Amino acid sequence: MCILRDYRKGDEGEVFPLVEYALRQYGLKVNPEETDADIQDIQASYIQSGGAFKVLEDNGGIVGSYGLYRIDEDSCELRKMYLRPEYKGKGLGKMMMDDAFLTATTLGFSRMVLETNRCLKEALNLYRKYGFVEYASGHLSDRCDCAMEKKL
Repeated sequence: MCILRDYRKGDEGEVFPLVEYALRQYGLKVNPEETDADIQDIQASYIQSGGAFKVLEDNGGIVGSYGLYRIDEDSCELRKMYLRPEYKGKGLGKMMMDDAFLTATTLGFSRMVLETNRCLKEALNLYRKYGFVEYASGHLSDRCDCAMEKKL
């Protein structure tokens, strides 16, 4: 049974390989120096800055994750939302998204943004289902070609 829980020190050792594996399924690569530097130190990047990071655990192993990165007082960025392929189609993405909205509003955010790649079709469908709309962002990370936002 999968359990969604708050990040704990040491989870980075499982989160980075999860992200790398998930991206590889779509021909995308991790970038530990830039786009993925935030998961080298989750505590500093997310928790200490006023955001959150959660992992989905099954039998003691991390099979999914998401982070809420604080942009400013009102906005957060949904980052590192990944799920191992064999766990897709079981409602776990929905569970993580519902929790992300609840956590974001609890932290006081009124807007959530995200960046993604159009090849991640399941993710795009999920984001659209939850009311995210595309917008013109001033900057996109190296592997992303789409920015989306939602008012909370």
